[in-house]
Amino acid sequence: MKNVNDELLQILACPQCKGPVELVEPQGIVCRACQLVYPIRDDIPVMLIDEAMPLDES
Repeated sequence: MKNVNDELLQILACPQCKGPVELVEPQGIVCRACQLVYPIRDDIPVMLIDEAMPLDES
């Protein structure tokens, strides 16, 4: 679904905690430490804290 390059994922970090992130379909880029999901729009990760949504584990 999301076309995010694996190399890009390796260099991305959570802008809030600077920790690792992972791609979780269909939610987006997830920081497990902060429990935030960063959206992907037009195949571009939007790594802005103001755009992040709380992670819904259910």
